[in-house]
Amino acid sequence: MKYTGIYRAALEKWGEEAQYDQAIEECAELITALKHYKRNRVGRQEVVDELADLTLMIGQLSWMFGEEDVEAAVSDKLKKLGALLDSP
Repeated sequence: MKYTGIYRAALEKWGEEAQYDQAIEECAELITALKHYKRNRVGRQEVVDELADLTLMIGQLSWMFGEEDVEAAVSDKLKKLGALLDSP
């Protein structure tokens, strides 16, 4: 993965628990941005910025928990979604 060095450095600097908390915070910030966007209180760029923050945290968590395992789970979820979309 292209960000492995950054993920490792962040984990070494702040520790596992802090990274879990940061991921939770980024999820909450995206939720807030989306709610505000629906009400025309923020623009598209605010949502994009929060998506970028969360994307980085998801990448780090995937690296921490095992990228292969996460990819396998994503593949399974995509198959389930495909089956739901194909059903009447």
